[in-house]
Amino acid sequence: MDPDTEVERIFRLEEDDDDEEEEKKCKRPPSSYGSMKSDSDDMEEEEEEEGEGAEVAEAFSAPFPVALPESTTEEATGLQMVRSESPETLYTMTTQQTKPPGALVIDTRSSDLGDFSDNDEEDADEVLVADSPEPPEPVEPDDAMQTDENSQPGRLHPEQDLPHIFKSMQSVLTRLTREELFKFKMWYYQRETGITLQQVMEGDILDFVDKTLEVLGQDRSLLHTITTLENINKKAEAAELKDMCSRVLIRFHLMQELIRKYEVIREGVVQAGKQSLLNTIYVEPQISTCGCGGVYPSHEYRLHPPTPLQVPSADTFVSLNNLFRLQTSDGKLVRTVVTTGIPGIGMSVSVAKFCMDWAKYRANKDLQFIIKVSCRCFWYLRSYGALSEKMSIMDVIEYYYPECKDMKYLEQEDCRFLFILDSMDCYQAPLDWENAPVINDNYTKAHPDVLIVNIIRGTVLRGARVWILGRRGAVSQIPSEFVDIVTEVQGFSDEMKDQFLTKRYCDAALAAKIVAHYKRLPTLHMLARQPFVCWMLATVFERCFRYQGYGVHPPRLTPFYVSIMIIQTNRRLGFYYGKQDNDLKWSGDERHLLTKMGKMAFKMLERNTSVFFEEDVKEYGLKLTEVTVFSGMCTELPAAASDAKRKFCFIHFTFQEFMAALYVFTMFRTESKNVLDSALVHKPKIFTPKDQTKSAAGLVQCALARTLGSPLGHYDMFLRFLCGMLSRDCHDNQLRGLLYRHSTPKVAGLDEVQRLLEQTIQTAKEDRVENLKECLREMTQEDE
Repeated sequence: MDPDTEVERIFRLEEDDDDEEEEKKCKRPPSSYGSMKSDSDDMEEEEEEEGEGAEVAEAFSAPFPVALPESTTEEATGLQMVRSESPETLYTMTTQQTKPPGALVIDTRSSDLGDFSDNDEEDADEVLVADSPEPPEPVEPDDAMQTDENSQPGRLHPEQDLPHIFKSMQSVLTRLTREELFKFKMWYYQRETGITLQQVMEGDILDFVDKTLEVLGQDRSLLHTITTLENINKKAEAAELKDMCSRVLIRFHLMQELIRKYEVIREGVVQAGKQSLLNTIYVEPQISTCGCGGVYPSHEYRLHPPTPLQVPSADTFVSLNNLFRLQTSDGKLVRTVVTTGIPGIGMSVSVAKFCMDWAKYRANKDLQFIIKVSCRCFWYLRSYGALSEKMSIMDVIEYYYPECKDMKYLEQEDCRFLFILDSMDCYQAPLDWENAPVINDNYTKAHPDVLIVNIIRGTVLRGARVWILGRRGAVSQIPSEFVDIVTEVQGFSDEMKDQFLTKRYCDAALAAKIVAHYKRLPTLHMLARQPFVCWMLATVFERCFRYQGYGVHPPRLTPFYVSIMIIQTNRRLGFYYGKQDNDLKWSGDERHLLTKMGKMAFKMLERNTSVFFEEDVKEYGLKLTEVTVFSGMCTELPAAASDAKRKFCFIHFTFQEFMAALYVFTMFRTESKNVLDSALVHKPKIFTPKDQTKSAAGLVQCALARTLGSPLGHYDMFLRFLCGMLSRDCHDNQLRGLLYRHSTPKVAGLDEVQRLLEQTIQTAKEDRVENLKECLREMTQEDE
């Protein structure tokens, strides 16, 4: 019987019923909503239910002693007078919020109806609203104050919201017989540890649905309800519930996949038993809507880099979760967002955090789905033909997300979803933006090159927001008419660096030591703007501070730069060439690439420039993509509007100085060649001509001549890195077996180099002394 009809029937009972009889009316089992039954229904059911209990118990034997729930009515019938002490639910709270103006609300949770007079009854005939079993449309607490549709955390689609799930579950379960409902509840309880037997068995269907949603959450409750219906052989009802809530289930499967991938962050070499939760250690980097290249002009000795570099202002920064809240110049929400940054700046981790916040309902709830298919996946399908030579975008989605088969919603106008196309630098084939055929639907099969072009064009997945991520050398090929906005990850501010290092440790004293220790080197402090470098500092110093006495001297700079180079080269082998972690053996290609890049850096240093062009790369016999994208040590700078010529630079000017020093040292180590010999200004008496070209002291003497004969900052860091590479720990441990063979003998004559530096410190100008002392420490200080 319809709840409103029941309400009218109750209040049209004869007026001569005494108050004493009214107080005997039944006390309904706990529920989040009122329940009403007519007197005639209760009188007819009272005698039948005693016999039904025995039949049900006989038909379904529980795995443990349990009594069937008593009838939900007693001698007298009527309104629920006493409500259980369970907490108020979302629906009961919003009943008062949704009543029409002037409507009378009967509080069925009160056992006293004496205040309801005859006059009130007559007034109620006009507009009568009761706490009926049909829940009112709730106003979610998170969204109650949200008046702007474009604000966070966003509003769920009606078919993914709690009211729709509640009504769907209620609609299906209501059609179960009493025996089937009891069996359903028993199976539900046995296979769900998060809810108690009392919570399952007490009350009616409404109480059950209400309590499971409250205790288990909407996704888990819905999924377990479907599974239980299938287990009790109610497959038709389970299929109906699946169909009614398919939009919810698809979202749930996508969320679970994202949580599985990104809840635990994998940093460096994964060690068993050592896991870091993303939400625990994540610090959001600065993201700017003004792309300046991402290379900061900071330097320990130079006030300005050889080539001027722009830095974005603070008013251009945007929050990660608000990227798709940005608007175009005509006031529309952006569709296609490109995010770029220098290597090691944290793009991949930021994508993971964005997905996790969505999967945990923290932000962007208005996005019904987030589908992440990286360009690396497209490249795999293209190279190995996992599907076929041609495929549709739905084939690709179903291949990586099997639960999303027949995802019909993606073509609906009201479907607002996000498609993430990250790691664009992994797609190594050129894309034909002008001549690629146009695809107008999601089911047309095409080559992966054509699919990617049409996704970015907007002719495939028309309703999607598209987020493209990759290094600037890769994403710069996208025509500007297909991009609404370009954002750039800038890295950490000084406060963020300290926050990142502090959040990782439970030991506050250790965190304070590490923060203070790395700040003793200004260059290391500047480089820590990159989250990748911050992670290296945290990993290395945590291990070092386990040893007693560590931290007396400042850390050495060169080993960190060598480690960055090694990690980025290994990543190149694994990420772009598919090598396994246990097969990252350097070949002649890696040695050739690093040596030629070092030579280019050295020639740029001689010319006092920090920018190179495509013809410079070709001059040294290198491929542009290998240097500017795959190496992880260079990046592309934004081209000026008046000049279409592409410009490139190293990720930091000190890295150019390091690579120049690496080239000079490698040539000395492998070919006994002193490439600095031509710049030798004066010849110390203690050296013979042979020593000048063959000994380590002769090499350093040439470097000193260049450094002291040039303005401050031109060769100073170059000299420090060169001296650092001469240290036994660096050239005998870190570089051996990578840039030269294990059998290569150790560098001799370091005592002479030490005496040379000490003599130079005594005679050098005051502004040079500090760096010369650092050069001596880089070479002589042993790891503690």
